[in-house]
Amino acid sequence: MIDREQLQRDGYTVLRDAIPHDWLDGLRAAFDACEPPSDAWPVPRGFGWRHSLLDLEPAVQAVCRLPALLSVAGAMIGERFFLAQVEGREPLKGEGHQGLHRDLSSVRPGDTVQALAYFDEFGPFNGATRLVPGTHRPEVPGAPCPPEMEAQAMQISGKAGDILVFDADLLHAATVNPSGERRRTILISYRAESIYESHLATAKLRSVRMDTSERFNPQ
Repeated sequence: MIDREQLQRDGYTVLRDAIPHDWLDGLRAAFDACEPPSDAWPVPRGFGWRHSLLDLEPAVQAVCRLPALLSVAGAMIGERFFLAQVEGREPLKGEGHQGLHRDLSSVRPGDTVQALAYFDEFGPFNGATRLVPGTHRPEVPGAPCPPEMEAQAMQISGKAGDILVFDADLLHAATVNPSGERRRTILISYRAESIYESHLATAKLRSVRMDTSERFNPQ
């Protein structure tokens, strides 16, 4: 059951145990097998992270299509949508810190939803994502993040198999991984059908190799 009021108010939810447990070993193996060096990507990847090019992996595609995940993404987007992108990310020891930011909707607020699916346990010990609930509809769109927002950020913790789903305009950021313990994730992007043409224009630069023509209906 989707709590639409909570989604509208907070701009995110965490789907606990969303990934079947017996999928996890295969997903971790796929992540580790699909890690090209930074200069092998069309656009070099950031220092301090492992990046996995795994959008063609069947097990990863299955995660992106989990019914509970599609239901939440559809409820947040509110119109027909498509799976736009998925890639693997993992912060290295002592790395991974980001400033609070928004990934930004494309045309209208709510037309882009992100999801972080965790293949390992996550929390403050290995750089889990922090976010500021309710910041996905700023009074001034595109305004910089006020420094005082850091004090309001909360860090998400959980188990392998959990999925964090959030509005692209929600303030969020990764946190430094102090222990170096594994925190393999896939970052998934869903977008409204109305922005498909602009997605295609930049897909190669974003290393999107998968077919993105499938459409999903909001429930």
